[in-house]
Amino acid sequence: MSTPTTRIPRYELHCHLDGSVRPDTVADLAREQGIAVRRPVRELVVAPAHCGSLTTFLTYIDLPLQVLQTPDALTRAARELIEDWKADGVVYGEVRFAPQLHGRHGMTPDGAVQAVAEGLAQGRATTGVSTGLLLCCLRHQSPDESLAVAETALRHRNVVAGLDLAGDETLYTAQPHRAAFDLAHNAGLPCTVHAGEAAGPESMWEAIDILGARRIGHGVRCTADTALLNRLRTDRIALEMCPTSNVQTGAVRSLTDHPATPLLADGLPVTISTDTRTTSDTTLQREFDSLRHNIDWTSRHEALAQENAAQASFSSTSEQ
Repeated sequence: MSTPTTRIPRYELHCHLDGSVRPDTVADLAREQGIAVRRPVRELVVAPAHCGSLTTFLTYIDLPLQVLQTPDALTRAARELIEDWKADGVVYGEVRFAPQLHGRHGMTPDGAVQAVAEGLAQGRATTGVSTGLLLCCLRHQSPDESLAVAETALRHRNVVAGLDLAGDETLYTAQPHRAAFDLAHNAGLPCTVHAGEAAGPESMWEAIDILGARRIGHGVRCTADTALLNRLRTDRIALEMCPTSNVQTGAVRSLTDHPATPLLADGLPVTISTDTRTTSDTTLQREFDSLRHNIDWTSRHEALAQENAAQASFSSTSEQ
């Protein structure tokens, strides 16, 4: 793992737990659980530089999700993520996951949240890194399932910092999940929504106007919509950009085409995260190194992105 070369405090706002499990941990958990793995684990959990689509990219999370079906596995993965954040110079990190996907062996969503929260607490105790936990509704699931996720989040307000909507925008709209987000808003729980990744500006407008998103996950397809850019700038709706992942999924063609730098220069609240530390084989250090190598990115850009992330964090309801 790269060693940070800067003293700028780092904030990571967009990091999926199931995409950030160490490959060695996936292998250990598979052995412990008797799950047959017929190829080297790294080949199964690290996606290629160009997957061509979000759908292909997500297949590399299948095995990690398979082994994260017990409380002990979730606790271990969460604790190790905090350790990895510490090594990466992160002082505050938000991790997100979909608790409804961890019930294959009978674990309840409440049990899954408690297991992850325990891992975060263990990690905080040993590293001093502050954390926030976000729960993900999923676009392909029913409105009732999303409402159940929001209700789970509210039952665990002492450890849950926010609500998210993830999934393929080209196949599923956000509108059906409005009730879940209305519930969160009424309880004062902040929300972020994946949008402008697989689909265009229309998905970002929907995230903002229908679901009331305070932040947008990725949002790289906003550049051609002047009205949208003005809205994002005026309302300070942060963009959680993940450069390596954005290239892997085809959201942008290459790092040289990534809009992070021009959007920062245009006053947009851009932030930089890893998305999936294992699937994308990356760290924040590597993200910044790649941006510096491929586009006109400097330490000044990094400092501004970190300032934006600190201001956009859901830390007021996070475990510190």
